[in-house]
Amino acid sequence: MGRYVFLFLMMTLCVASCAPGGKAGKADGRQADSATAVSGGFTYPEVPVMITDPAEKSRYILKHYWDGFDFGDTLMVNDRDIAEEAFARQIGMIMEAGADGALTAESMDNLCSGMEKYEHSRRVFMDMADNYLYNPNSPYYNESIYLAYLERMLRSGFLSEAEKGSLTFRRDLVSRNMPGAVATDFRYYLENGERRSLSGTEVKGDYILLIFYAPGCHTCEETFEAMAGDRLLDEAVRRGRLTVLAVYTEGDEKEWKESCNELPDAWIKGNDRREVLDNALYDLKATPSLYLLDSRKRVVLKDAPYGEIRKAALIR
Repeated sequence: MGRYVFLFLMMTLCVASCAPGGKAGKADGRQADSATAVSGGFTYPEVPVMITDPAEKSRYILKHYWDGFDFGDTLMVNDRDIAEEAFARQIGMIMEAGADGALTAESMDNLCSGMEKYEHSRRVFMDMADNYLYNPNSPYYNESIYLAYLERMLRSGFLSEAEKGSLTFRRDLVSRNMPGAVATDFRYYLENGERRSLSGTEVKGDYILLIFYAPGCHTCEETFEAMAGDRLLDEAVRRGRLTVLAVYTEGDEKEWKESCNELPDAWIKGNDRREVLDNALYDLKATPSLYLLDSRKRVVLKDAPYGEIRKAALIR
């Protein structure tokens, strides 16, 4: 993450005041009626006096958030206490407001319209968007906002076709398997060589927990250890209330078969022989990647922490 490590650490400490359910723009008194300093001379936009409703004030600020920022000023763009803090606060405000798609798109358009004209500024802010919105370790990780940003930059007249091609690939990848969509089908093989597919997998109960993993991954080991010791999960699987499908994605047959011995017997253990990775069927930024699907294979939770999946599927 390079230069973003410091701010990630700082923002993690104050994420409760910036993320959904927190008090971004309220706890620090910066949800202002008029121009209010963010830092380094950059201010929120002046809200017209006729706008008195707090929600409408927030909407106005988000739509005009970057009006007072000089994207051509390299010193300002490079100053993390100005540009990066302002970007983080914008994302925090969008998340706090629970902004609808239209408002999120307008707020991203306000940013992109300013930064896209200057090569250096464009590079810095595009890098920030990737690190803050697409990095799963970021407290601001948010695919909906990231998609709004990608869609806006794909309409930019300042990017090359090669740059747009890269953004198109990323947009298409992120857009797959969103909550509510039917999970992308793929083939996998059991230890006895039998070929199956996700769509043809029998679901016992209301949900199927789909796990993409790679042996030797420290996070995978920690997650599997937590799951193996979870009595609620074990009971749900044994009693047919939940199906678990663990899919190895790396293509090494020997490594996969050795890993199967470490997984619970009641789980379905498959090897996709790299179909998911080679065809970018799922956005596997890191492993394990957990998806909760309903009995019709529709995505309920995408790439979610086990604790979140446990709460949705096991705690009644």
